[in-house]
Amino acid sequence: MPDVYLVSLGCDKNRVDGEVMVGTLRGAGFSVVNNPEEAEAIIVNTCGFISDAVAESLDTVFELAEYKQDKCRALIVVGCMAERYKDEIKAQIPEADAFVGVGEYEKIAEILAGLIGAPAGAMLPTTADWRLRLGARSDSEIPHVAYVKIAEGCDNSCSYCTIPKIRGKYKSRPEEEILEECCALVNAGAVELVLVAQDTASYGTDIYGAKKLPELLREIAQKSGAKWVRLMYAYPEQITAALIDVISETPEICKYIDMPIQHSEDAVLTGMGRRGTKYELERLICVLRDRVPGIAIRTTLMVGFPGETEENFNAMLDFVEEMRFDRMGAFPYSREEGTSAADFPEQISDEIKSERHSRLMEIQQEIHFARQEKFVGRTLDVIVDSQNDDGTFIGRTQHDAYEVDGVVYITSSQKLARGQIVPVKIIAADGYDLTGETA
Repeated sequence: MPDVYLVSLGCDKNRVDGEVMVGTLRGAGFSVVNNPEEAEAIIVNTCGFISDAVAESLDTVFELAEYKQDKCRALIVVGCMAERYKDEIKAQIPEADAFVGVGEYEKIAEILAGLIGAPAGAMLPTTADWRLRLGARSDSEIPHVAYVKIAEGCDNSCSYCTIPKIRGKYKSRPEEEILEECCALVNAGAVELVLVAQDTASYGTDIYGAKKLPELLREIAQKSGAKWVRLMYAYPEQITAALIDVISETPEICKYIDMPIQHSEDAVLTGMGRRGTKYELERLICVLRDRVPGIAIRTTLMVGFPGETEENFNAMLDFVEEMRFDRMGAFPYSREEGTSAADFPEQISDEIKSERHSRLMEIQQEIHFARQEKFVGRTLDVIVDSQNDDGTFIGRTQHDAYEVDGVVYITSSQKLARGQIVPVKIIAADGYDLTGETA
């Protein structure tokens, strides 16, 4: 069986696509390995969202292209960068033997077979669906955590974003298909299900004519068997009272929401093409905290958007100090080719963007550290992710998404299993992370 190595870069949605491709390849008879040195073919699942992600993708492709001097006979570039720059990058990466866009994943086994030959007696899959990804779960580094993509594409017309051009219009998956996948993932060992899409809160608007995320969440919580269900990437203007009620009333749903707001000031939000206002954001945050006591709100903010004045920025700092987000990420605006914001006047220098980013994160760091201190002395449910060489364990609370937020370092007199949820008494807070011992 020809050995294939696949690496996925970028977001959790890319992680899901990577698992589907791995499962597709295994279903076709290829052997997927974890070391590029062993591979006869290498596949790089790229990110193309912003220029930094493209640069990382290119660096990875060039690094892995070195293996073509040895055992590797084919290098395939797939994903968002391949879709966004399909014509331009062919000349930049002569080492690549094929470029596969986001709508062509089902062809990956066929394309690979054309380059290095199909395994003996192979029946190449003619489609790539979620069932095939189960074949990639057996050697996942996080078998207890499974990401579920509930929709593809995006209908929001944010002036800074390339996703609609790369991924197309918003397309929800049927509820019954998602539920079937969730049940299968739990049967395969998943304990925590993480729902992802470019905008999860818009789920259902295209195929059902209404926002159906509350109903979907309730079905998954009641029927999948998952212990935790986590919600990521919910645009604030799409969050409804019904959605908040489901999060509040359903024990299996993590008291956590990832809600990217990008900015607080109306003038900047309007330029970004966002539909909400500062007043509506403040009101939503208050309602979330009132209806879901203890909820952790994660958000993302952008600094240096064209036309952002010092007054706008300082007002956003005041907003962050007032709202005191539990988790927050920030990034400087990236001027992306093909977006309307790239042609806006009053572009801001990299130096100012960097300085504003640092100031914002300094404030959030103080807020985060203060919030973490409040957990000391409390006993929290923690899911175990891994074990250290010294016998201690690493886990997360409901307030922390895998590889995104903080962790809990656990001391236990008993052996803990990955995916086990255990009560942990928190004895110290150290920056972004906590330390505790099994209760």
